[in-house]
Amino acid sequence: MLISCSVVCYQNAPEQIARVLNSLASCPHSDSPELWVTLVDNSPDDGLAAVARNFGVAYIHLPENPGFGAGHNVAIQSAIERGAAYHLVLNPDTYFNSDVIPALTEFMQEHTDVGMIMPDIRYPDGSRQHLCKLLPTPLDLLMRRFAPGLYKSFGWIDRYELRMSGYEKIMDVPALSGCFMFIRTSVLGEVGGFDERFFMYLEDVDLSRRIGRVARTVYFPLVSITHEYVKGSYKNRKLLFHHIRSAVLYFNKWGWFLDKERSAVNQAALEQFQSIHAW
Repeated sequence: MLISCSVVCYQNAPEQIARVLNSLASCPHSDSPELWVTLVDNSPDDGLAAVARNFGVAYIHLPENPGFGAGHNVAIQSAIERGAAYHLVLNPDTYFNSDVIPALTEFMQEHTDVGMIMPDIRYPDGSRQHLCKLLPTPLDLLMRRFAPGLYKSFGWIDRYELRMSGYEKIMDVPALSGCFMFIRTSVLGEVGGFDERFFMYLEDVDLSRRIGRVARTVYFPLVSITHEYVKGSYKNRKLLFHHIRSAVLYFNKWGWFLDKERSAVNQAALEQFQSIHAW
């Protein structure tokens, strides 16, 4: 069995790329699937090529910087052509132990109705990142970004990030984070890869939603990874512009306020929890 993995980077520190590639290299090889890794570099220069060579992984340089999703799509197309069983979309600011990929592979092998899976995700200090989300409404994104205190005080963040679940059990989640998406390649072939109109931000929500139409999208807390999660759009105006642009694109595509599919999907997700009556 072949598993493909792509890491898309942009002017990342070589040490950071080496760390994530080392996590992938540490995965057990005996009696385990073959792992094919592609480093897609959207940086203006090819300074990270040396890191890729040191780890013996494929290197693709895209100096025109087509975006996060477009970079991953190059590797996704290769994974489909190679006949890979699964493809891992991975952020460069992540790292993890050797048990993660085997555990996710085993679960996917046993649950053929699952199209995509995400493990438990932690900050470097060990605290949990609440990256399981409902499909967003315009109000969710607006309030969460520009009025977080008010959004939290109303309890909306607990609902949107499914915090009432406790994050301790396997559950179906409408939107999974693009920092670590372990995807059945046959499903990618069915729905397509990332929508390349999204330069960055919300491309993971869009892909989660399309996969959710044909297969389950699942949170699997039995293994965890570390994700630095710098929240760049909170600190950089250019990234904030991309975030707002992607939000407009997303709601133009799926619907702003009248989105019956969103309502049905979110209601089904909330009904997994006994505390549904509180929301």
